[in-house]
Amino acid sequence: MRLPRAVRSFTSHVLRPALLPLVLLAPLSALADLSGMAEEMQRIDDEMPGNLGVYIKRLSDGAEVNHRTDRDWYLASTTKIPLGIAVLQLEEDGVFDREHKLELQSSDFIDGSGQLLLAQPGSRYTIDELNKNSIQDSDSTATDMLIRFIGEDDFNKHVQARISSEGFGPITTIVAVRHDTYSEVHGSAKSLSNADIMDIRRASPHSARFETLLEKLGLSADDTELSSYGEAFEQYYKHGKNSGSLVAMGEVLERLIQGEYLNEENTERLLGYMKNVSTGRARLQAGLPGDAVLAHKTGTQVARACNVGILNAHKPEDAVIVATCAEQYGQIANAEKAFASIGAALTEAGLVVD
Repeated sequence: MRLPRAVRSFTSHVLRPALLPLVLLAPLSALADLSGMAEEMQRIDDEMPGNLGVYIKRLSDGAEVNHRTDRDWYLASTTKIPLGIAVLQLEEDGVFDREHKLELQSSDFIDGSGQLLLAQPGSRYTIDELNKNSIQDSDSTATDMLIRFIGEDDFNKHVQARISSEGFGPITTIVAVRHDTYSEVHGSAKSLSNADIMDIRRASPHSARFETLLEKLGLSADDTELSSYGEAFEQYYKHGKNSGSLVAMGEVLERLIQGEYLNEENTERLLGYMKNVSTGRARLQAGLPGDAVLAHKTGTQVARACNVGILNAHKPEDAVIVATCAEQYGQIANAEKAFASIGAALTEAGLVVD
């Protein structure tokens, strides 16, 4: 079997030749041992600055790879998957119709990607449009509108009761991430407006964000014990919000593809959004052949990045769950190279099916 040119080029300098025979020896259904993948994950981790966590599960036989899965990771925007599931479950319960429209408020705007940042307050969007934007484009404004509509406390109770009883810390709005992080610098940060928060994130270069934050708070460097923007986030991460186990995230993905959360129509709806995710082309996807079917979600925060998904999402019987996060990697390109290496390792191990 001949690998696609992009994968051959990538793996020729990223992966060890010892993995190549796996593709030639056996199809997915015949592979019984993923022990070699554990070694490969360690090698990828060793080559990346910082730390890398990886969870892989082949659903056809339950074989797993666990690398640094004995701890929690900051999950960033991958928490939008549980939100997407919750929204569709509530729609199935008859709590609301997915065509019900929500009004965009000034307090919903938050930094990040997505088209809603270009919209005017008062614009109206269906719940389905917001869910699609939240997942497919990682639109954080859409995410915060959905959480506001459900209620943050009610949403977290729903996650605990209907999606995952353990393994996840509290999931918050994106604006709460900013307020909580900036409050590590000074308690008055809770009063920052959404416009203030967006100004801070737009500051260039990135090193100017901390100075801009202090300016917005009317503080000097002597008024806080912290000395950088990154340090504020490191303090915030210690609280465990928007964090969780890669195994727990993997179980959520497994139950999603197996249709345990949603009816068939909504399962396909959510998987469709995940298959068309517009972010993360330099991550897992970069190491996969162009025709691989990956339903996934990315997440990025200061010194934190993730990519979680379902490989072979078009064939649930051959699905492979992948959940990976990285931290303290320096430049984001280092984390992306590691994620791409994981994708290439999956390819070389024969885990991609047509």
